[in-house]
Amino acid sequence: MSHALWLLGAAALALQWIILRVTETPVPPHWEALLAGAGILGAAFLLAWAAEVAQIDIPQKLALAFLALIAVLPEYAVDLYFAWAAGKDPSYTQYAVANMTGANRLLIGLGWPAVVLTFWLVTRRTRVELEPSHGSEVLYLSVATLYSFLIPLKGTISLIDSMVLIAIFVRYIVAASRAGVFQPELAGPAEILGRLPPVPRRAATVALFLVSGLTIFLAAAPFAEGLLATGRRFGIEEFILVQWLAPLASESPEFIVAILFALRANSGASMGTLLSSKVNQWTILIGALPIAYSLSAGRVGALVMDARQVEEVLLTAAQSLFAVAVLANLSFSLKEAALIAVLFTTQLFFTDPLVRFGYSAVYIVLTVALLLLSRDSRSAFFAMFRQLAGGRLGRAPAAQGGPGP
Repeated sequence: MSHALWLLGAAALALQWIILRVTETPVPPHWEALLAGAGILGAAFLLAWAAEVAQIDIPQKLALAFLALIAVLPEYAVDLYFAWAAGKDPSYTQYAVANMTGANRLLIGLGWPAVVLTFWLVTRRTRVELEPSHGSEVLYLSVATLYSFLIPLKGTISLIDSMVLIAIFVRYIVAASRAGVFQPELAGPAEILGRLPPVPRRAATVALFLVSGLTIFLAAAPFAEGLLATGRRFGIEEFILVQWLAPLASESPEFIVAILFALRANSGASMGTLLSSKVNQWTILIGALPIAYSLSAGRVGALVMDARQVEEVLLTAAQSLFAVAVLANLSFSLKEAALIAVLFTTQLFFTDPLVRFGYSAVYIVLTVALLLLSRDSRSAFFAMFRQLAGGRLGRAPAAQGGPGP
């Protein structure tokens, strides 16, 4: 019964925004941000459950590509709106960068440690072990991370970056398809839908996709503009609101799904959920920004970043570098999770540019130290790239269970 209430509650959150938009009901900016954000939150839950159930009916290789994109659709919608707006008004570039960097840092700095902590509370085991098949995600996240250091050096996010990052994502999907596909482990509202006969199940899945997709389409712009208007009205820096509040709304369902897996002691599925999302966001999400910008501007162009945005991208790339070094051996300990969480949370209290550069340097130094001092991590890290060169990555046996999107 509680699972049915979750399903009805998420649907109500999504539908309330559709009704408000269709009836053109006027609401103040701060309420617009709140209600649109609630709509996106509800739609994100519906998407997650629908994508889990869809794995029963979608052909395997199509499911890999499709579900990987679905997982971060709410985040795409908001960030692509900012990139599109930047094509008309360059001042919106800062918000596109803010949302992208905030989403990526939250995923690692908050999501990954939360999984390890939850797993420890349930099992008292201080280490999460990933299946060999997850080496594909770690490798391609490493490749994308190394490339991403070029972006702050250039000071722009261009269509060349789009081509490279999207190519990395496509290569990741090809490699993942060789590893085979898990059978979905449905739980909660997804399990209710999965028990339906084929025709009603497919109809319900399509309905959830349509409702959530329409909600996200109708809510992205009002949510983004409502956040900016709320910041101006209450004297809160818009950059901060866009960087941290918007990703919390769009990514909280993923966090909850991952924690639910951890509560069932399925650590591989739990970490795999967030690791896959990080690959998507650090490739497709960044790569899509210059495309949206260029289409909006009506010409080939690049998002030109100011000093603040350069610092944020550098810090995000440095955090990602340390994270992949930690996860190179497909093992994530409670101590490593605590270190990542502390580095993430403490940086939130400082706004000085030197502090951001300082944290970036700390991440890089820690990465070098880990690879020098830990033979296990060093061997695993460089073994991935040797496998990539030999075209063998992704051929490891698939995990017995797996995450939903």
